[in-house]
Amino acid sequence: MNRRDFLKLTASGAVTLTLPHIAFSAKAKNKPNVLFIAIDDLNNWVGCLGGHPDVKTPNLDRLAQRGVLFTNAHCSAPACNPSRASLMTGILPSTSGVYHNPQPWRKSPVLADATTLPQHFMAHGYRVVGGGKIYHGGFPDPPSWHEYFPSQKKNKPDDPTPPNRPLNGIPKTAHFDWGPVDVSDEKMGDWKVANWAISELRKEHDKPFFLGCGFFRPHLPWYVPQKYFDMYPLDTITLPNVNENDLDDVPPIGRRMARPEGDHKKVTEYKQWRKAVQGYLASISFVDTCVGRVIDAFDKSPYADSTVIILWGDHGWHLGEKLHWRKFALWEEATHAPLMIIAPGITRPNQRCPRPVSFIDIYPTLIDICGLTPKKDLEGKTLLPLLKNPKASWDRPALTTHGRNNHSLRSKRWRYIRYSDGTEELYDHQKDALEWNNLANDAQYAEIKKQLAKWLPKTDAPDAPRIKRKKKRSQKNVKSSPKNKKAS
Repeated sequence: MNRRDFLKLTASGAVTLTLPHIAFSAKAKNKPNVLFIAIDDLNNWVGCLGGHPDVKTPNLDRLAQRGVLFTNAHCSAPACNPSRASLMTGILPSTSGVYHNPQPWRKSPVLADATTLPQHFMAHGYRVVGGGKIYHGGFPDPPSWHEYFPSQKKNKPDDPTPPNRPLNGIPKTAHFDWGPVDVSDEKMGDWKVANWAISELRKEHDKPFFLGCGFFRPHLPWYVPQKYFDMYPLDTITLPNVNENDLDDVPPIGRRMARPEGDHKKVTEYKQWRKAVQGYLASISFVDTCVGRVIDAFDKSPYADSTVIILWGDHGWHLGEKLHWRKFALWEEATHAPLMIIAPGITRPNQRCPRPVSFIDIYPTLIDICGLTPKKDLEGKTLLPLLKNPKASWDRPALTTHGRNNHSLRSKRWRYIRYSDGTEELYDHQKDALEWNNLANDAQYAEIKKQLAKWLPKTDAPDAPRIKRKKKRSQKNVKSSPKNKKAS
């Protein structure tokens, strides 16, 4: 059974606020707290979304049961930096020009003075703290937080690395690697982030808090303790259902994004596909355990009845579908990720919302849930009506952008992609959930494309500045350094 078949079975402010915090403290006393959980590179391979039949995610599943699970949620960009910058500022990549990972988002003229989501909560009297990966690793934003773990400049705790890398035997693979690391859970960076979040939940807070908790796994490399690999015996691993001719009807730009001659060729030549899927699943189950620890502590805290919980993954991830690995593309596997929201007094347990929503909608949604002053410059749309009624009408598709003027729109039924050279893809998810048959050149679908195209951005901002790449060190130094990691 492939991932989408399984899914089908399971799914039947106008002005920037700069006033000091104390100005809003009296009003803030009765505001709900926010537990804001981010998970890196997590696609829909979680039990509650049915993305993979083998996955074991009991903690994510039980959290989803508490409120509304959005089963058709998509990122603004299929890469860590632009996705997170967009979510945290409420501004689309096509407006900011932040399209890729090497672009410091505060260097964008549009985002240089943007009031981020946590800054907006600061301005309303909240204590705002964070830990782990919320923004992209190289571009932390100290003004967004009162305190940060491990520090304002180093947002991610170090992870242990195994000797004799690469474990998968693929030469020159950098951090595209997987295998068990011989350490206890307590040595892992995400475990330390969970410990920090738990300590925050045990504190006595005299004002409402916004607690950002960012987990790194299942980001590469997939190094987690052996017991998580043992949960997925190799001989029982279910591989993605892949069409070896899948790229034949894809425009050249799309094929270049897929890079079948790159990672996919390496994985298949070195017979690592099954082990790669095992590593990804093991990493998911490890982070699921970390999430469970935080939720257990939350349930024991005095804040369990007065806190909004939101959990999101920053984008999807390919494991061979479309002959592609990683994110960095505009198909379903790269754009679709988990989103669940539990809001006391608003949401009801065990609700699933099939409407196509975007992570750009999170900022205005939290404003509405918590009763903060609206921000009219935000480009998302509040999800509050869907939290109250998951079947409420919703007329707009989810927009994802990868590189300037390359866009994908996902409606309930259709995915429409238009690239910068005008070439297109169109997939009918009612008949073709795996996106194998590109209908864009079929004249009978011209009107559907026309209607979807109305939702394409009216602006495609020039690229924001990029950081200059450092000169490569010698191969000897590269091998000896545990910190040698490609930005992703």
